[in-house]
Amino acid sequence: MSKLPYQDQSLDFKARAKDLVSRMTIDEKASQLRYDAPAVDRLGIPAYNWWNEALHGVARAGTATVFPQSIALAAMFDGDIMEQVGDVIATEGRAKYNMYAAQQDRDIYKGLTFWSPNVNIFRDPRWGRGHETYGEDPYLAGELGKRFVLALQKKDAHGHLKSAACAKHFAVHSGPENLRHEFDAVVSQKDLWETYLPAFEVLVKDAQVEGVMGAYNRTNGEPCCGSKTLLRDILRDKWQFDGYVTSDCWAIRDFHEYHKVTATMQESAALALENGCDINCGNTYIHMMSAYHEGLVTEEQIDEACIHAMTTRMRLGMFDEDCEFDGIGYDQNVAPDHIALAIDAARKSMVLLKNDGTLPLDTNRLKSVAVVGPNADSRVALMGNYHGTADRYVTALEGIASQLEPMGVRINYSVGCELHMDRSENLAQPDDRITEAVAVAQMSDLVIACLGLDETIEGEAADLEGDIACGDKLNLDLPRQQQLLLEKLLETGKPVILVLMTGSAMAINLADERCAGIVQAWYPGARGGIALADLLLGKVSPSGKLPVTFYRSTDDLPEFTDYAMKNRTYRYFEGSPLYSFGYGLSYADVQMDKAELLEQAADGSVRVCATISNHSGIAADEVVQVYVKNLTNPLAVKQHSLCAFARVQLGAHETVQQELSIRPEAFMVVDEDGNRNACADEFTLFVGFSQPDARSVQLMGKKPVELSIKRG
Repeated sequence: MSKLPYQDQSLDFKARAKDLVSRMTIDEKASQLRYDAPAVDRLGIPAYNWWNEALHGVARAGTATVFPQSIALAAMFDGDIMEQVGDVIATEGRAKYNMYAAQQDRDIYKGLTFWSPNVNIFRDPRWGRGHETYGEDPYLAGELGKRFVLALQKKDAHGHLKSAACAKHFAVHSGPENLRHEFDAVVSQKDLWETYLPAFEVLVKDAQVEGVMGAYNRTNGEPCCGSKTLLRDILRDKWQFDGYVTSDCWAIRDFHEYHKVTATMQESAALALENGCDINCGNTYIHMMSAYHEGLVTEEQIDEACIHAMTTRMRLGMFDEDCEFDGIGYDQNVAPDHIALAIDAARKSMVLLKNDGTLPLDTNRLKSVAVVGPNADSRVALMGNYHGTADRYVTALEGIASQLEPMGVRINYSVGCELHMDRSENLAQPDDRITEAVAVAQMSDLVIACLGLDETIEGEAADLEGDIACGDKLNLDLPRQQQLLLEKLLETGKPVILVLMTGSAMAINLADERCAGIVQAWYPGARGGIALADLLLGKVSPSGKLPVTFYRSTDDLPEFTDYAMKNRTYRYFEGSPLYSFGYGLSYADVQMDKAELLEQAADGSVRVCATISNHSGIAADEVVQVYVKNLTNPLAVKQHSLCAFARVQLGAHETVQQELSIRPEAFMVVDEDGNRNACADEFTLFVGFSQPDARSVQLMGKKPVELSIKRG
């Protein structure tokens, strides 16, 4: 029996999808635009749920490897490891999909369309979902996001994708969470094209990301999931995007309920479909057929969206028997090498913000250590949001105790206080664990204070957790009871190491002044306690760098609802930060010996060769960073911009050379109309281990090498 065209693998995926769609009734086609698409048995189309998450591991589908949260992965400044992480996620996603599909389990979170990564710009540290992103810099977000997408979308010999990534939330989206369903993010064309769109453009053009998700808010008056400007003019026409577009979940319903740009479900469905939203996460497209009968949408529009959807499913091999990825068995889920990679990523992501010499810990001089704080023995603080279920967890307390106790060091533990509640026991007085925390500190040689937040209070707008709403932060301070705990611990006179477990920048001014050491541990993944202990004890040297700016106060920031980039992020900030983007200390003494320009490449890119020496007996990684500053053009970024980075491994007393390539776009200037122009300007390149700003130079004790270059 001859094959039908949609079954013919000699045809390209889109041609096959067009043939398949042509054989559907209009009701069947409309049904395929729902995120929970039903089966069409007569054509051999199984039911499929598009909604799946893989932000830092396969999420919500049972046991999986849980990597550090995305903001922590960004702190590695390492595209190679990002690609390894993405490949593990794709492998585990396939293992799960193959197992579930074999049992005809087509439930939510069990498909191959991962709605990750989140490449929104973390423009304000108050945004609760900022830890889902790769930080505040569009170049860093684009480069890391690209490597993540390429790994998720690895192809077999027949061109099938291992899984399908999705860039979100398109575009100009970063809070406030409590206003997101009605908010209009007003932005200039310069800021749009200079800051908010570049990472998306890289993922579409360079990584061929398969999916793009719209945002809840409006951008310049248009709801993002129904924006002609974003979805038609930019995404499809200007960037030639060839994948599928999905709404954020229930975002199309917001058109008539909150944005008030339409009056009915049918009108909202029509607006989204007309402007290119193919898949509806939510229930508005249930009304697509009534919109069709009212004359609000055409069959041709439904066809276009359905072809996009079925092309993606074709690319994933869902209609073929020779997809090589179908052979991935469930034994490849949570494999030992996957766990090892997650621990290694956690080690490389942690940032040493301060060290008076107390770190690494000298176990020969310690008889007892106090481990104190609400995040010390918290599994939740390991996870971040959009996480899977780990096979096992190692908290900070467990990791530290497992290494120190066999050495004869006693561990004294107290929770000290709750994360944000004012007491541990309901019938007790406020701050009922402070006395115990002080006691264990006084009987110990050193205190490790594990403070911070977790996803229950820093994350997506959701439910009330205790007395604090989950979502954005009101300010940059630690919760009141944690600040009090830190003050009381410092008053004991014992050295205090602050381990800060958050997904965002905090104004930890007191800790900067008085703590012996500070480690930004983020949400380090399921076995984060192992990585933390390795770092504290010097088994590895800290090598993470901040992907966000740490400000001294909320007073340093513009209004949260102001989307202009003026005085935001390191590229535009006019004040002095507490800790700068790109900053992070090491135990080793690594120096930039020299940097020189190499011959310009034919494509206009510039190459730099850096010579780096380790002057210590400690093996270490360092992150070479290159920033560009336009010296002559008044339209250029106010400060300077990251334009290249590379993680370098150095053995004790080793010298290495590292080449870095700087793309031509780094030397372009975005004008007020959003046009990117190559100009005949003078530039300085800064090559070092941090930004060239005064605060980084003060804390690092070293300046980047400066190179002059003229273009045009």
